[in-house]
Amino acid sequence: MISPYPAGSASDTVTRVVMDQVSQRLGQPVVIEMRPGAGGSIGFTSVARAEPDGYTVATSSSSMATESVLHKTLPYDPVKDFVHVVLLGTSPNILVASAKSGFKTVADLVAAAKAKPGTLTFASAGIGSSSHMAAERFRLAANIDVRHIPFKEGGLMQVMAGNIDFYFIPLAAAASALNNDKLIVLAVSAPKRVPLLPNVPSVTELGYPDAVFRFWNGISAPAKTPREAVNKLHDVTNEVLKDPALQEKLAKLGVEPAQMSVEEFDKFFRDDFKATAELAQQAGLKPVD
Repeated sequence: MISPYPAGSASDTVTRVVMDQVSQRLGQPVVIEMRPGAGGSIGFTSVARAEPDGYTVATSSSSMATESVLHKTLPYDPVKDFVHVVLLGTSPNILVASAKSGFKTVADLVAAAKAKPGTLTFASAGIGSSSHMAAERFRLAANIDVRHIPFKEGGLMQVMAGNIDFYFIPLAAAASALNNDKLIVLAVSAPKRVPLLPNVPSVTELGYPDAVFRFWNGISAPAKTPREAVNKLHDVTNEVLKDPALQEKLAKLGVEPAQMSVEEFDKFFRDDFKATAELAQQAGLKPVD
């Protein structure tokens, strides 16, 4: 399994939790090989070009669609070059602000942004990352003018230090942020509150339903992988996702497991691809290359 994302990222964490159980069910090891870089395109390219024999797959996520709409050209086509095998789960991002900002609520943040347009800053894990796209949804929904500051790493630390005002961090990667006195957790980018943070309001509850953003994780394989191999990996993984013990582990990461057929996941991916392209256009994000 090729992981196109950094170790410790939300995608990497969720994948390792699930694939440990999948490996046991299959009766053979699943080796996760890290190939991060270029927004995930290095890892995805290697999988797209791999022998389609069912023994090389990728851990995929929301950013797979984002990379495609933010680059004019890529060495692979996320729709044509892959079969999207199984959706592992979805999770929202959480909106955190620096305790030094003085914000106690989302209303405080929005008021400050409107009082001084273009002065507040938000961090992300890079252009096109889930943290970036979740913030863009919120920016558009709240109609505020704020500045994006991308970081390869350390964005959360910059918010803690008070150098950056806010950050939409994936809940699956936010364990260290939840009980930190240098941060204020303001909202979750979901339609309703999540069990892990029962006292934190959702963006829909706060009047910003268009700010809903759910990060997803899945498994994808080269397009010509035999259907028998695709079905086996899909079925075993879906059985694993039904296990209450695993669901409890995922719940602690803020991840809600999903049960979809291969066809349903393919449609899910295509819909996400379309929605991401529309968001990029609305946000004024220009393709590079």
